[in-house]
Amino acid sequence: MPASTIEQMIYKVLTDARGQDIRILDVRKVTDVMDYMVIASGTSSRHVVSMAEKVRDGLREHGRRALGTEGEKTGDWVLVDFGDVVVHIMRPQTRDFYNLEKLWGDGERADVAGR
Repeated sequence: MPASTIEQMIYKVLTDARGQDIRILDVRKVTDVMDYMVIASGTSSRHVVSMAEKVRDGLREHGRRALGTEGEKTGDWVLVDFGDVVVHIMRPQTRDFYNLEKLWGDGERADVAGR
């Protein structure tokens, strides 16, 4: 399954789960660890955890299983690793503090059809 298809599915799941400020970065020129990074905000810790669960469940329905998940106990920042795509879901305060978009600023914004 190509990464662009995976990122489209993740974007749709996050949108359906009322994720906020969803960004997709193409980081293939920056790192060989992953191809795409998806960053989204949730309104609360519970919302962040719920969105991560929905992403995992939604992609599982399409035959993709997460390699790992971190941060569900606190819900400030949950990372879901699909190998070629890594999803970061955070509370807005956490997202502002870590500012992954700036940290990975050399990555290009990916275009997802249907956005």
